[in-house]
Amino acid sequence: MRVPLAGAVSAAIVVAAAAIAPRFVEAGALRLAAEILLAIGMAQMWNLLAGYTGLLSLGHQLFVGVGAYTLYEATQRLQIAPHWALPLAGLAGAAAAALLAPALFRLREAYFSIGLWVFAEIGYLVVSKTTALGSTAGRPLDLSNLPDVEAFQAISFWVACTIGLGALVGVHALMRSRLGLALLTVRDNELAASSIGVDVWWVRFPAFVVSGFGCALAGAAYFMGAMFVAPDSAFDVNWVVMMMFATLIGGIGTLEGPVIGVLVWFALRELLTTVVGLQGGWYLIGMGGVAMTLSLFAPRGLWGLARQHWNWRGWPMQRSSLRRFTKP
Repeated sequence: MRVPLAGAVSAAIVVAAAAIAPRFVEAGALRLAAEILLAIGMAQMWNLLAGYTGLLSLGHQLFVGVGAYTLYEATQRLQIAPHWALPLAGLAGAAAAALLAPALFRLREAYFSIGLWVFAEIGYLVVSKTTALGSTAGRPLDLSNLPDVEAFQAISFWVACTIGLGALVGVHALMRSRLGLALLTVRDNELAASSIGVDVWWVRFPAFVVSGFGCALAGAAYFMGAMFVAPDSAFDVNWVVMMMFATLIGGIGTLEGPVIGVLVWFALRELLTTVVGLQGGWYLIGMGGVAMTLSLFAPRGLWGLARQHWNWRGWPMQRSSLRRFTKP
């Protein structure tokens, strides 16, 4: 597949801007940009499961917490710099998804969502009761093996750029593959997909594992930048609230939707907390009001509304044969 010249130039500009940003952007703005990029990565992973696979999750905070605590444990026990432990955090999230899949895939619709939320709560309770993991008090990140502490902020930003943009490119590539077509077939009509020989279990399994991997990786990167983790923040239900809000408001089942939704989420968060002055959980109530209003006027999300009114085109999704995923 050839990469268009405009796309290659755009990618080169983005890479160059990310490379030099830590030199010219202040620390607060850099941290905010990293949060937005990591949120885009998480929202894309949630959208992969709900928008393209048809499995609505209420427990993706489980993978965020697993990734964060794996990074902290690996950094301390293996005596390595935090960014070198990020792959282990992603693999821990993928392993958790793979282990839970046999049990969760027996459930349907709301039962799947509640089942994953229950496992997330179990994860929270286990960590909060384990003294070696810091219990409810949390624990700081071990920076003793970091060769250059001053460069740590730049590294955290570059990691966030890689995760956020990598999630976009990865989901795009996945949905252009045979597996992408199989996922959409199962999502639209599971019974019909089974009747033509599609193995529903083995189609959903890799999507669930990839989703767990991506969320764990992004969660680990977030808490690497925060340099402190506690069960209340790592397994916070607000992680999945953010993913749901961004995906549904932006446009579920699209690549552009979660990106737009994340930008709206952060813009509203800043507006409601700093300008309006809503604190605590009140700004979440404000977010809910915005979500309800937008759902009435734009049921397909903001990206769907834009495509309808201005005839905008999304990223192309070429699909091919289902042969690889049909039962012999």
